[in-house]
Amino acid sequence: MYFCRILRPYYKLLKHSKSLSSLSSYRDRSFYKYFADFQTRLRDNDCYGYVNYVVYGEWIDSTIDKFLIEQCSFDHSKSPLLDYVVYSHCEYYSPLSYPSIISAGLFVKRIGKSSVDYQVGIFENNKSLKASAVGGFTSVFVDRMNQRPHPIDEQLRKQLLSISNIIQ
Repeated sequence: MYFCRILRPYYKLLKHSKSLSSLSSYRDRSFYKYFADFQTRLRDNDCYGYVNYVVYGEWIDSTIDKFLIEQCSFDHSKSPLLDYVVYSHCEYYSPLSYPSIISAGLFVKRIGKSSVDYQVGIFENNKSLKASAVGGFTSVFVDRMNQRPHPIDEQLRKQLLSISNIIQ
């Protein structure tokens, strides 16, 4: 009760004007620049017969890592930089279940000095035009030795820009 009295005057400042769910363009397949396919497994389903929410997080993480490894030559074990996930989210629109082929689309929403916002759309059976789920990460690149934020090098920035909608 005490906290409500303190926060009430600030509610409009804290309330988000638009949620991710209102940004329907993130559900459109045409928005994504890089795709990775995954086969669902029987064990992905929960007791209700749908893919468990944890699996969506695995697909999001794997899609981003696959892009960094294949397209950016980013070696997590040897690179002088590490990428730490500092924020993650996922919004669900329609259920998926086994057996399905999942196509995960990726694009870069924002590139900062040492951070990147990734957006991933999860599409069913490689034909769907609207994502069943949309999620993503904010990663901060840090120096492996001192664990402090480190600017993204130009080569990596160039590869990230190749899958972004950022106009420079």
